[in-house]
Amino acid sequence: MLLDINASVGHWPFQQYNYNTCGTLLERMNKFGVSISVIGNINGIFYKNTQSANEELYAEIISDKRFSERFIPFAVINPIYAGWLDDMETCTSKFGMKGIRIYPMYHDYELTDPACIELVKTARDKNLVVALHNRMVDSRPRSWMDIQTEWSLKDIMPIIRAVPDAKYMILNAANSMDLDDNDLELIKKGEVVIDTSGRSTSKLWELMKRFGSDKFAFGTHSPILDYTTGQLRIEALRDSEADEKTKELLRSGNANRMLGI
Repeated sequence: MLLDINASVGHWPFQQYNYNTCGTLLERMNKFGVSISVIGNINGIFYKNTQSANEELYAEIISDKRFSERFIPFAVINPIYAGWLDDMETCTSKFGMKGIRIYPMYHDYELTDPACIELVKTARDKNLVVALHNRMVDSRPRSWMDIQTEWSLKDIMPIIRAVPDAKYMILNAANSMDLDDNDLELIKKGEVVIDTSGRSTSKLWELMKRFGSDKFAFGTHSPILDYTTGQLRIEALRDSEADEKTKELLRSGNANRMLGI
């Protein structure tokens, strides 16, 4: 079974993408054998009121029974926007969303902002997963209107230090994975998974030796990245690097554990 923890619908304002609706994404999932995808709405990165994007996603999912069976929706929440707590309550109790995605670089706040820490603590108390992208797109060929900042793994650590008992998905890891011993221990002890879409996971076996095989899960970063690289990084592991049981953890087991499904 393949469970993709990093897919999206919606529009990227600086480049046209295909397979960015539930219907077209489902076609791609069927083609490549993906059973379930965790999705958020990219539009929420750019809307002043992120709840509009969550409402769009919910409306699309309930429009077809297949979507509710194959997609796990995450809400885009901006903790410095008034009313975020009500938005989160609506997304979880009414829309049935299993987690949140936060975009500090785009919504212009620090991970150490008290509002962000309060948001993550609230997510923890509701047993929701908190997902963060190291980057959305490569900053080198970006539009002049897009942001330049990209994160390394160490840049995400302040929120994990502040709320170590929350659940975290770290998505599109595209830069340095180096951590000091204390932060590495936090990752190992915590409920953290890193998806396989980012270029930094190209040497997955070496990362598994450092972080543990329970810290990685299949992800595509669709529709922005290609749909197969994240899977190939798992399937290319030699028998001496990962047995079939370990590969099943990477394909879906680790994500299932975190999502409680």
